[in-house]
Amino acid sequence: MTDASLARKKRFSFFKRLQGLQPGFIAGLTILGFSLILATFPAFFAPYDPNVFDFTALQSPPTALHLFGTDNLGRDTLSRVIWAYSVNMQMAFLATIFSLITGVLVGAVVGYYRGVADIIFGRCVDAIITFPFLVLVIAVVAVLGPGLINMYIAITLVGWVYYARLMRAEIMAQMANDYASAGKVMGYSDSRIIFRHLLPNAITPVIVYWMTDMALAILLGSSLGYLGLGAQPPEAEWGVLIAEGRNFITTAWWLSLMPGIAIVITGFGFSLVGDGIADLLRPRG
Repeated sequence: MTDASLARKKRFSFFKRLQGLQPGFIAGLTILGFSLILATFPAFFAPYDPNVFDFTALQSPPTALHLFGTDNLGRDTLSRVIWAYSVNMQMAFLATIFSLITGVLVGAVVGYYRGVADIIFGRCVDAIITFPFLVLVIAVVAVLGPGLINMYIAITLVGWVYYARLMRAEIMAQMANDYASAGKVMGYSDSRIIFRHLLPNAITPVIVYWMTDMALAILLGSSLGYLGLGAQPPEAEWGVLIAEGRNFITTAWWLSLMPGIAIVITGFGFSLVGDGIADLLRPRG
């Protein structure tokens, strides 16, 4: 069978899988699509300005005028939850993309060359995973100072290790295949073997992990916002909104409940998409 025939067969198999997508994958794409729309056009969907005070409607419960109620300053909770989509979806991407890129590059190189590089990498991994992930991130943010940019730096400094471990294992598994040895015999450069042959075949588990990690990044970013180390008031962010409502949990339950529901639904969407991608890209006989 020629290379062209093999390529056509792979494309046919891929599109055949697309036609049989799992309902969970479609639901996840719907959730994330809706979330991205809200994050891109919050002003279009938010009924009020998220930072405008209305002292005539302090801590108003959910009504027709304020579907999610208002906070202790009269700000519309629905509008603040919608505007928070921009910040939290940004967190999902920026808090993970640099970890992904760094981890993939380091893991691919270490998995291919092994030797001294692998030993040094192993010591770095041991030093980082000895401590809980959240504790390390909080420690770095505490040193750098609160704020979104410092939060991204802290997550990248810690999170790249997990991508690198996964990529290293996948590269080593791919090197056991004949095509990796054939590339060396044919005189291909190491960079060509790594980035044109090994990496495309090893990247699938990393992409699936990335989708799950974006859900965790939203949860982590919201946790840091709740602790005052992430987004800073008056910026609308789900963790900040929950923190603002914690003192009124018995009298204004909607202040913490509504952003909490948004976190759960969005994280669920990322998880469903990750599972769907894993099923879509899984090798079939």
